[in-house]
Amino acid sequence: MSSSPTPDALLGPADVRELAGALGVRPTKQRGQNFVIDANTVRRIVRTAEVRPDDVVVEVGPGLGSLTLALLEAADRVTAVEIDDVLAGALPATITARMPARADRFALVHSDAMHVTELPGPAPTALVANLPYNVAVPVLLHMLSTFPSIERSLVMVQAEVADRLAAAPGSKVYGVPSVKANWYADVKRAGSIGRNVFWPAPNVDSGLVSLVRRAEPIKTTASRGEVFAVVDAAFAQRRKTLRAALAGWAGSAAAAERALVAAGVSPQARGEALTVEEFARIAEAAAPRTTASPEGESE
Repeated sequence: MSSSPTPDALLGPADVRELAGALGVRPTKQRGQNFVIDANTVRRIVRTAEVRPDDVVVEVGPGLGSLTLALLEAADRVTAVEIDDVLAGALPATITARMPARADRFALVHSDAMHVTELPGPAPTALVANLPYNVAVPVLLHMLSTFPSIERSLVMVQAEVADRLAAAPGSKVYGVPSVKANWYADVKRAGSIGRNVFWPAPNVDSGLVSLVRRAEPIKTTASRGEVFAVVDAAFAQRRKTLRAALAGWAGSAAAAERALVAAGVSPQARGEALTVEEFARIAEAAAPRTTASPEGESE
């Protein structure tokens, strides 16, 4: 099926271009498509993700299958979620052709990841994905919210987004993605990926982010929606003090100050200084008068 110079089942640059050509696929910016063409890179991602032989891995945006094949080498089974009609139609045949002994360990869900609420087979234990850059944060948060069985995640995203996801309180890039990701998991940067391993080469650098789900959920009586509503309000006007930034959320600046004081947070502080636990305390102090959408994943 391919003229790959590599002796194994993974896709090399010639394989990727050959597959794309046969399918008439041209990567689109609209869907943030940049296909990985380097087998060493996908193996490195699988190693960094610490994929185990008993893992059930969910992959979002498998594209032509570069990372999918590497995941199938290491995991018990892999479920890929693909929105693109042509790519979704072709992937099962690629898996069968290049890794026939593992084909029964692969499942495809042809859908927008943001609309996926269940997956076939056993519950996923890991999320490993080269996420489309334009929707990386909402997709990541949706998957963590929807599938609590996911213990470990490793996602490749735009370097700037990786920095924001992994940022600590007080950092200039600490914001909504940082806090919301930290609600679910301990988050850290896990490496960088060069531009030359992609086709087409993106005009931005890429980074790996590791997320290990919290052993214990954050202790709070406030719901996730209530906490995320505070986070969204705090960073919507991030240069303002929390007393001012949360005035609309609380109903008035005075009400915001009361909630902040009750939570043990200075009304003069700014959102970028607060931990997710402090945001939860603020939400708890004001509950039950505020709610947000269940996902609350605006950036």
